[in-house]
Amino acid sequence: MKILHRDLKQGKIKVQIDNLDDLWYLSAIIEEKDRVEGLTERKIKLEGAGSDRDQKVIRKTVHLEINVEKVEFHRYANILRISGKIINGPEDVPRGTYHTFNGEPGTTLTIKKEQWLKYQLEKLKEAAETKQAKVLLCLVDRDEAFFATMKRYGYEFLLEMKGEVQKKASPEKVKATFYQDVVKQIEEYEKRYELDKIIVASPGFWKEYLQEEIKSKAIAKKVLLATCSDVSKAGFEEVLKRPETMTALKDDNIVREINLVDDVMKEIVKEGNAVYGIKETKKAAEAGAISELLVTDALIQKMRQENIFAGLDRLMRTVDQANGNVHIVSAEHEGGKKLDGLGGIAAILRYKMNW
Repeated sequence: MKILHRDLKQGKIKVQIDNLDDLWYLSAIIEEKDRVEGLTERKIKLEGAGSDRDQKVIRKTVHLEINVEKVEFHRYANILRISGKIINGPEDVPRGTYHTFNGEPGTTLTIKKEQWLKYQLEKLKEAAETKQAKVLLCLVDRDEAFFATMKRYGYEFLLEMKGEVQKKASPEKVKATFYQDVVKQIEEYEKRYELDKIIVASPGFWKEYLQEEIKSKAIAKKVLLATCSDVSKAGFEEVLKRPETMTALKDDNIVREINLVDDVMKEIVKEGNAVYGIKETKKAAEAGAISELLVTDALIQKMRQENIFAGLDRLMRTVDQANGNVHIVSAEHEGGKKLDGLGGIAAILRYKMNW
C-alpha cells in the first residue's frame, strides 16, 4: 500500500491499494461513519425526453464521496466492498442514494475519520512498510502433494497433485515421474510469483527425496525443509507453527500473531495476566489494565453484520487511549482460530485483575 497524502488535522489519508493483502488491512481500518472518496464507476441515466423505461443508461467514471455504512472483505473472492450513501459527487448523481466502492489493486481511496486511533495508523504504516514475503508451501509424501501461497490473512490454497507410483503388490512396472512433476510445478510457481522462499514439508524423508530432484540452483537455495504429520490442507496450519518455519519467517506478521495468541494461552493456563471474552475484556479495558488486546477480524465482521459493533469499537478505543496495543488478528491461521475459540477477543494485562 502507498500512502499518497496524510493530513490528520483534516482527518484524512489518501492511499493506493497495491496488492490483495492491502484489502485485508483496509477492512480492519475503514469503519461505519467514516467517509470514503475516490474515482468509481456509476450507472448514470441520461437526461432527455421519454419515459423512465426508455431512458438511456450509461456507465461513467465519476468522483464520489460516501458516508460508510458497511464494509465487507470477501477474502476468497479478493474483493473489498465499501458501501454507503453518497454525500458528494457530480450533479447527475443523486445525493442520498447508495453506492459501493470495490477495492482492488490499483484503486486510490481517501479515507476521512473524525479521529484516527493509534492502532489504525500503525496498521496503515505496517501495510505501507511491510514487504510480504512471497512464500510457496508444498506438502508432499509418496504420491500426493498440496500447494499454497502465504497471504497476510493466512494462506491461499493453489493445487492438489496425485501421482502414479509403483505399488508394492503390483507386478506392473510404473514409470515414476511424480517428484519430477512436483518440481515442474514448483518451477512454474517460481516463474509466476518470483518466490522468496519455498517451504517443502512432509512426514518422514519424502521432502529430502523431492529436494534431490531439484536441479535448479536458484530454486534450491530458496528451499526450506520442514516436518508435518499430515499431507492435506490441514497440514498447512501445522507447517506454519513449526519452529524452523517461524525462524525463517520471523519478521512475518502471521508468525507474530501466532506467537501473541500463544502468549495469551500460556497466561490463561497458569491463571496469569490474561482475560478473554467480551465481558471480562471490557472490565479490564475500563480499568486501564490491558497491555495487548487481540481481536479477530472474524469477530469484527460478525459484529458489523449484526449491527452490534459499537460496543467492541468503544472497547478498542478505550484500550488505544490508555496506550495499550490493539492487534487485529486474522481468523484464517492457527492463532486466529484459537482466538476465535476464546470468543474472538482476549488480552494480556499489565497486572493481574482482582475480580
